[in-house]
Amino acid sequence: MADECFRHPRLAAVYDALDPDRADLLPYLRMAEEFEARRVVDIGCGTGVFALLLAGRGTEVGGVDPAGASLAVARAKAGGDTVRWIEGDATSLPALRADLATMTANAAQEITVTREWHATLRGARAALRPGGHLVFETRDPARRAWEEWDRERTWRVTEIPGVGAVESWCDLTEVRWPLVGFRWTYVFAADGAVLTSDSTLRFREREEVEADLEATGFEPREVRDAPDRPGREFVFVARRPPASRRKPAAGRVSSLPGSPHDAGPPGRPSSPSWPAFSTP
Repeated sequence: MADECFRHPRLAAVYDALDPDRADLLPYLRMAEEFEARRVVDIGCGTGVFALLLAGRGTEVGGVDPAGASLAVARAKAGGDTVRWIEGDATSLPALRADLATMTANAAQEITVTREWHATLRGARAALRPGGHLVFETRDPARRAWEEWDRERTWRVTEIPGVGAVESWCDLTEVRWPLVGFRWTYVFAADGAVLTSDSTLRFREREEVEADLEATGFEPREVRDAPDRPGREFVFVARRPPASRRKPAAGRVSSLPGSPHDAGPPGRPSSPSWPAFSTP
């Protein structure tokens, strides 16, 4: 189930305003170019920021997310009718023969149950063409990012047009390894409403993720770094094996030519040639 900040209509409506700097998505755009991706599926697309950036470049895009409120925000944006949106998860996707599948920000870590994580990877693989790539990021557990998730370091007030001031902050609620829980609190000055959103992330070691990728039919290709936060993130690049390839290739490490999004603790013409999505 999606977190409250994504599925509550009032919180979904202000999500982008509370996290306006999405320059972090530029590396994913560069990788779409690197892999010559003409068809992309964004898993955990949220309010559609990345999907719409791709669509604006003429890419065929599908966005899937379990939070209907976030998808409503995405559909209402300029260009929202150029993306295929589906309410669901990666297991809802048909065989799209996509060139690239992505999970940006915290999308991968928000899948905390092992069987659901494996099902997500299998769903992503099924949506890709042979030779297509999967790219996603997770935090390096060794950097203990959760130690910075407190009110003192996360408190802010954001003025949002048409909404007014929104005060927000994060509190760490639980560390039960490998799960880390936290709560965002939102106070709307206009009417004094206080809303909260509880989240849990699963931290995975690099070797665990690589083993999961291999177990679900991927070839781990690279583990890239985030230049703006060196040593803090693992950015995995995996490939669905080409039809003629039988053995997985060994992974290697390289640097990422840009910065993937640290969402903090939890943030073209239409394409009729796409296979139809199955709608739950």
